[in-house]
Amino acid sequence: MSYNLDSLQLTSLFSDFDILQSQHGASRYNAIYGAGEIQKPKICLVFMNPTARNVSASQDWDGIRAPWVGTKNIWKMFYQLGIFTNYEIVQKIEKIKPDEWTPDFAYDLYSEVAKESIYITNIAKCTQEDARHVKNDVYKDYRDLMLQELDEIQPEATFAFGNQVSSVLLGRNISVSNYTGESDEILSTKQYSHKIYPTYYPVGQGRRNISKSIERINAVLRIESVD
Repeated sequence: MSYNLDSLQLTSLFSDFDILQSQHGASRYNAIYGAGEIQKPKICLVFMNPTARNVSASQDWDGIRAPWVGTKNIWKMFYQLGIFTNYEIVQKIEKIKPDEWTPDFAYDLYSEVAKESIYITNIAKCTQEDARHVKNDVYKDYRDLMLQELDEIQPEATFAFGNQVSSVLLGRNISVSNYTGESDEILSTKQYSHKIYPTYYPVGQGRRNISKSIERINAVLRIESVD
């Protein structure tokens, strides 16, 4: 299958992310890039950093390298939120094992993500062996590229998951517990202003806060009229 990555990813940034992978990531894995709708999506979701659980980080993977490929829980959450509505794909994700994901399936999945007007990314694209803590300095090395990413895709609403991601992205200490309902922050770059919604991290160790994350996203999406 031929993959048109330019329709789903900002391929012009790949080389910069690859350089940072060599500096901050595990040597036997590749960087994971943002993917989805790259032209003014309704929603941009910004997570922390990829781990080796993402099967597309393997150097043997020949296809789209995108967040959460090979995982289950996050796609179930997206479906519960109503932002990803393809039930057939969600059902397949629930049934297959990580090593049963194929490049074709991952590409089809992100084609559907784009159709839903969603862009999914990590503030740091460096793949780690596991979910160990990544220092702020690493995230800060990615901040300028993250701002460029936002400027290029120009999302209507951007959810920054977790205190660390929100703080680095906004350039000051942020506690997501202070943000409820539709409360937001404005992130101004040289070109644009972006609406940022600091939100509880809903996966991994943050899974205990998934209900708060869902409540927050639902409140914002109603205000933003994102269907």
